[in-house]
Amino acid sequence: MEEKKIVASALQQAIPELDAEKIMQLLETPKVATHGDWAFPTFSLAKLWHKAPNIIASELVEKISSPDFEQVKAVGPYLNFFLNKEKFSQLTLHDIVVKQDRFGDTTIGDKQVVTIDMSSPNIAKPISMGHLRSTVIGNSLANIFQKIGYAPFKINHLGDWGTQFGKLIVAYQKWGSEDAVKANPIQELLRLYVEFHERAEEDDSLNDEARAWFKKLEENDPDAMYLWSWFREESLKEFHKIYDLLGVDFDSYNGEAFYNDKMDAVIDLLEEKHLLKTDQGAEIVDLSKYDLNPALIKKSDGATLYITRDLAAAIYRKETYNFAKSLYVVGNEQSIHFRQLKAVLTELGLDWAQDIYHIPFGLITSGGKKLSTRKGKIILLEEVLNEATADALKQIEEKNPNLAHKEEVARQVGVGAVIFHDLKNDRLNNFDFDLAEVVRFEGETGPYVQYTYARSQSILRKAKFTPSADENYALADDNAWEVIKLLQSYPDTILKAADKFEPSVIAKHAIALAQAFNKYYGNVKILTDDAQKNARLALVYAVATILKEDLRLLGLQAPAEM
Repeated sequence: MEEKKIVASALQQAIPELDAEKIMQLLETPKVATHGDWAFPTFSLAKLWHKAPNIIASELVEKISSPDFEQVKAVGPYLNFFLNKEKFSQLTLHDIVVKQDRFGDTTIGDKQVVTIDMSSPNIAKPISMGHLRSTVIGNSLANIFQKIGYAPFKINHLGDWGTQFGKLIVAYQKWGSEDAVKANPIQELLRLYVEFHERAEEDDSLNDEARAWFKKLEENDPDAMYLWSWFREESLKEFHKIYDLLGVDFDSYNGEAFYNDKMDAVIDLLEEKHLLKTDQGAEIVDLSKYDLNPALIKKSDGATLYITRDLAAAIYRKETYNFAKSLYVVGNEQSIHFRQLKAVLTELGLDWAQDIYHIPFGLITSGGKKLSTRKGKIILLEEVLNEATADALKQIEEKNPNLAHKEEVARQVGVGAVIFHDLKNDRLNNFDFDLAEVVRFEGETGPYVQYTYARSQSILRKAKFTPSADENYALADDNAWEVIKLLQSYPDTILKAADKFEPSVIAKHAIALAQAFNKYYGNVKILTDDAQKNARLALVYAVATILKEDLRLLGLQAPAEM
């Protein structure tokens, strides 16, 4: 960021017609290293100066002279800047030595709240691979927004209400036992739920019983409420085991049930604003001016729908947390629902509706096919994490059998591999999950980045290196410069990830930095005793610091040894 400002300032003196902010927006990073460190396209000046862009670039070369640049060169319509390697390597390494893991921190968020609706599994059902994306994307976004000065508030909007609880109560009373549920809550509750459906196919009166019990639940019947609370509590205990494995926590577990008593106020507000219309007995809000289908607020039988509940949730969250942004990390298939949600809030005259963002994501597939949620076809997330950990342990025992705490390291590597594989993919893309590819120590994987971090720690331990803010760590060689440039880009990388709500920007930076460092490690003898030794070690220290922070932002741990 500092380097970019210096380039923009030099240009601004030569181009008084453009302010520094506009120049900053126009500056590009050349795709080819031999084209310099920053490039300024001159097309925007053609109309102002009534000259061809390539002539403008050539003329600007003559106007810019500064010790900050080794060279300023015109290449067609572009003005290419080659930074002074010695000066900027020292600047970057000194900055990281001083700030350490706070490098890239900003106060842009001004401690404003960002609510993040994420994960949201259904009570009494297992957490499957289908829940992975919402959970890890949401967690990473919380870390990223915290780094730029916001106060993230993670909400697990549990699926803890609906007619399925009437079915579950009937099934438990007829065929369940307290001991079986306590012994294996999710598996037993799911078994009861499946058994209910199988038996209801033969005996429809079971559905009547289930509806009656759900009505009791809606009326706060003590027996119904007791069983519902117990099922919820036992399910959450199981969910916590998986969240602990993933290293994810939440600030609120207020799910669908929490908003039961808050929906009438929303309906009253819609009526007060004359937004409700009756259509075939149902209550709707017309959204044709937004090119959307009507929002169905209440069915003809009086039952409310998801959007009613989500309207209540949005209003509650604004009133309670006064969020600056409200993120919903929910699959791409719900895009229309969230467009309707924003449109209805806008119709209510709530200007903060513009601060609501749906963060959609693509599907995880297996063998090219969508993960099925049909009976017996669920891919359990806990099983995948355990398999990945076992795979990592096997590889560690082959490569480094004497490693201390290898079971703990294997957990960090295996679980981290699953998280990283998800987050390195652009959020909107579908991707295929193949465990053998995920837990590889080579290639663009989490274990590769973690291993690079462990390698950097090994070098620092061997050298017994302690960085000093008072030492000059200038490095002018080309090998180091490729690494330095990736370190320099880190603050911009974080801002880009936040702006696009895209953790893959951080994951791609981690991969690029690990690859550049390993290339440097292969080409340079770091521990050779000469005048540059400490500067090279400062570079290793800086790489280790930023790789660890990249991994932390993604929700991974960084083992010091592997």
